[in-house]
Amino acid sequence: MKTKAVRLYGASDLRLEEFQLPDLGDNEVLIRVVSDSLCTSTYKAVMQGSSHKRVPENIGEKPIVVGHEMCGEIIEVGTELKDKWKLGQKIVIQPALKLESNFDPGYSYQYIGGNMTYAIVPEIVLERNCMIPYEGEDFYSGSLVEAFGCALRGFKGLYHTDYTNYKRTDGAKANGNFAVLGGAGPMGLATIELAINYAQVSNIVVTDLDDSRLDYAKKMISPESAKSKGVNLQYVNTSNIKDTATYLKSLVGDGFDDVFVMVPVSQLLTLAEEICRTDGCINFFAGPAEHNFQGSLNLYRVHYDGIHLVGTAGSIPEDTIDVIKLIEDKIINPAVLVSHIMGIDSVIDAIYEMGKPNGSKKVCYNAINLPLVAIDDFKELGKKDPLFKELSEIVERNDGLWCPEAEEFLLRYPF
Repeated sequence: MKTKAVRLYGASDLRLEEFQLPDLGDNEVLIRVVSDSLCTSTYKAVMQGSSHKRVPENIGEKPIVVGHEMCGEIIEVGTELKDKWKLGQKIVIQPALKLESNFDPGYSYQYIGGNMTYAIVPEIVLERNCMIPYEGEDFYSGSLVEAFGCALRGFKGLYHTDYTNYKRTDGAKANGNFAVLGGAGPMGLATIELAINYAQVSNIVVTDLDDSRLDYAKKMISPESAKSKGVNLQYVNTSNIKDTATYLKSLVGDGFDDVFVMVPVSQLLTLAEEICRTDGCINFFAGPAEHNFQGSLNLYRVHYDGIHLVGTAGSIPEDTIDVIKLIEDKIINPAVLVSHIMGIDSVIDAIYEMGKPNGSKKVCYNAINLPLVAIDDFKELGKKDPLFKELSEIVERNDGLWCPEAEEFLLRYPF
């Protein structure tokens, strides 16, 4: 079986190549990788090459396939696995194997990654229960499971304490006040979507310093749509607010029960503590690159007001299964994250451009060649191109969001 893939040979050395896959082993599965969503973690691995902890040292001789947010379908099953996996079955790969080697799909392997047409799922992925059945009606949602899984793990990390008996309750406070600081990016949107539809909080305040990012977030998850579900959602640009803590607290009365910090800025961590109510919980979700990253909290409040600080990163198969269920039951809509689509021929340039953030999640369809295109540009492109004319009409019927109908039309279009 031949495959086409984006392979990493060294730091900033990506190549789109076609090559032969080895014969399938008895305990392996061959999949068609339909879609993948680009992640900043891939950008970091590409920029660092073998100095990245997940990337092997010998990629110059044995290049690895990039992309770890993959969704596809099974096309061949090893002889020892025919009772468990079926041809045509949709699957999602959970990329965090939790191995001592730190090796994971999309960072470390020659024959499995998100940016390829066909992949061999190795025995280790199956042993770790990291290939998971998926029955969603589209593929792009499966490629966004990892992003939502990381955010969901963040919610599971939150906790609150009844100080009369020291009984602990996990999760965001029910009907509480919820803040997302620096939250207008992709992971912020995933967190907002989960806060509304999974955690069922009462009030959400999202901050950022950029009006264009806030306007985009507001378009993807509007205050009106949140209101229809009983949630008061507000977006705030804090760049010109003098006393930010006092102002944010005033928006919800007396402060917040839970706060996600989405950007690795120490001042935001301090702000998170300042806006917390008693027994408030902060998730320092952002991953700082600096190993000696310092920040400050009022330790008096940690003791007497019971402020909690946690930090979560990544997800585990349990989170993947839970997100898939939320998608299959239509509780969350992953399309709120999708800002661009593209074909496999555009992946390399799109990864290199990730150093300059633009939009939200970019979904690649590996079987086609297509430039990186923003969904917001469909209408203008449709004036000359029949593909984008039809896609524009489809997404307009879907509140401007990418959707299963649009994906289906794209994948059967005669390029």
